Amino acid sequence: MKVHIIGGGLAGSEAALQLAERGIEVILFEMRPARMTPVHNTEYFAELVCSNSLKSVEVTNAHGLLKEELKTLHSYLLEIAEKHSLPGGKALVVDRLKFSQEVTNLIESHPNIKVIREEITSLPSEGIVLIASGPLTSDALALEIKKLTGDEFLYFFDALSPIVDAETLDFSKLYYRDRHGLDDSSYLNAPLTKEEYYNFVEALLNAEVHIPHLEEEKKYFEGCLPIEVMARRGPETLRYGPLNPRGLKDPKTGKTPYAVVQMRPENKERTMFSLVGFQTQLKYPEQKRVFRMIPGLENAVFLRYGAVHRNTYLHSPGLLDIHLRLKRDPRIFFAGQLIGTEGYVEAIMGGLMAALNIYNILKMGGPLPPPPETTIIGALLRYVIENDKKDFQPMNANLGLLPPVDFRLKGRAKREIKSKRALRDILKWKEENL
Repeated sequence: MKVHIIGGGLAGSEAALQLAERGIEVILFEMRPARMTPVHNTEYFAELVCSNSLKSVEVTNAHGLLKEELKTLHSYLLEIAEKHSLPGGKALVVDRLKFSQEVTNLIESHPNIKVIREEITSLPSEGIVLIASGPLTSDALALEIKKLTGDEFLYFFDALSPIVDAETLDFSKLYYRDRHGLDDSSYLNAPLTKEEYYNFVEALLNAEVHIPHLEEEKKYFEGCLPIEVMARRGPETLRYGPLNPRGLKDPKTGKTPYAVVQMRPENKERTMFSLVGFQTQLKYPEQKRVFRMIPGLENAVFLRYGAVHRNTYLHSPGLLDIHLRLKRDPRIFFAGQLIGTEGYVEAIMGGLMAALNIYNILKMGGPLPPPPETTIIGALLRYVIENDKKDFQPMNANLGLLPPVDFRLKGRAKREIKSKRALRDILKWKEENL
């Protein structure tokens, strides 16, 4: 039986490779480049649109722990990401173009995958279908899903950070340093004095924003707030957020600046830098005006401006079962951000788990038992599926999802216990089920 996968993002790409490598024929539908989205720039599969960071690699951090669990289950996309990693300190930062190009080449050359580049407006009537169309699902497909689920979508607004041309930066005012001291080549820093910081915040608050022509109330995801939204929460908010100077002593002065703007290299050649934490909905001319107030960026050329877009996701509790199947039609699966997980690696997780369940159904007659709730994978799936809140909100990996450990443990000791338990349990689950 062939499996139809709709969407060539992170979840769809991981699922396609997982199934194809197990001998299952896959038909992968992707509407790009025939129809682009507001944020995609290429026709490549698994394009990283918001940032080139896949977050922490530390196993005592939830994002790092999730990566280790997925590596235990042999995630193909994480393997490719590590192959194209850039210096990133405690984070897995990748060359986004080389990453997506290799994913695309692997998919398009695979004998068990047929790629169809067209927009899907109606679902295949037979066989298993995995919908991994992502948070920017087209209107036509969204309408089909709405008919299928009988439920309204939820939504929140997400925003992108701008990218600047390295050749247009004034490096005499900038310096490399990692706040954790792991790799001082990971981040380029722009120091701000107290006066520069408050002038920047004032300009940010008075800048014109782009208002999308959408009727819905804006519901921003807390983990990806536009910088001007954060600034409105108080004059010091940015200093305790993306402009936090902690650990970023300026080697030129030997002192810690009042505030620091960090920039992350976008490629190995370091010809492009993204402004860390600068997701924004400012109008393009305003971005140029305000962000050029940052020392070293006075003449910066913007290769990509920040942008705002609507992320669409299902009210998965009540609609899906723990295996990511639609309850009212078990041949339909969902994965990726569409189910209510937030983040690149979380999307990969959804694609991998949906694929493993589909394979087990085709070969063994039934889905796999879910991973234990002591693992990030198991806990995140349970949050998405078993959440009883009416105002269900997207969630990314965090250690708070895991069951508690000895209450007498604090800080790192508690994180280490949770991490060891999770890695032990995901390995045991793999040995028993795969």
